[in-house]
Amino acid sequence: MTRLSVNINKVATLRNARGGNVPDVEQFAKDCERFGAQGITVHPRPDERHIRRSDVYALKQ
Repeated sequence: MTRLSVNINKVATLRNARGGNVPDVEQFAKDCERFGAQGITVHPRPDERHIRRSDVYALKQ
């Protein structure tokens, strides 16, 4: 049973609004796991305004 899963959609929203890769979604997810989160939650949308398709594939690893 997962105790803590962190939703990182808002992090991706900030990144997309700023352009570029700040904050880095992949690094944020790694940090969450390093600090004790047992899962990462994303809710992809067809318009990719939050998480992008490429993020999902990168986070899967």
